[in-house]
Order: sequence, then C-alpha cells, then structure tokens
Amino acid sequence: MTAPAFLLPRLMKAPSAAAYLGMSESKLLTLPIPRKVDGRNRLYDRYDLDAYADSLPTEGETEGNEGNGCDDIFGVSG
Repeated sequence: MTAPAFLLPRLMKAPSAAAYLGMSESKLLTLPIPRKVDGRNRLYDRYDLDAYADSLPTEGETEGNEGNGCDDIFGVSG
C-alpha cells in the first residue's frame, strides 16, 4: 500500500528516491536529476523526481506526437 502524498517526504536520499521511481539506486545515479545539498546530505526533491517521470514517453506513443488521441482514433483532423 502506498503512503498518501501528504506523508511522503519532500526530500529523499538516493535509496528512497529510487524506490519512489521504482528503479534501482544505481540506475537513479545515472539519470540527470538534480540533487539538493543539505550539509553532507545529497537529497532528491520529490518534485524533480515527478518531473522526470512525467517526461518519460508513454508506451505506444510516437515521439513528438502531440495530437489528440481521440481525434486520432476517429480520424478527425484539426
């Protein structure tokens, strides 16, 4: 069961950030996601993690296809 968003920390260390994105920590460390510095800690901002996830392509969509999916299905052009 996933914790409600209001219980998720805003800043996370790499193991938690990787789990949040559903990937390994080693994969996370290769991604161009910025980290915040708090003393000796390097922390990932949940908003940056969300932005990264939102930027990933959706399976079945072609890159650069910004059309309306419903219009595409019914052959309607704008």
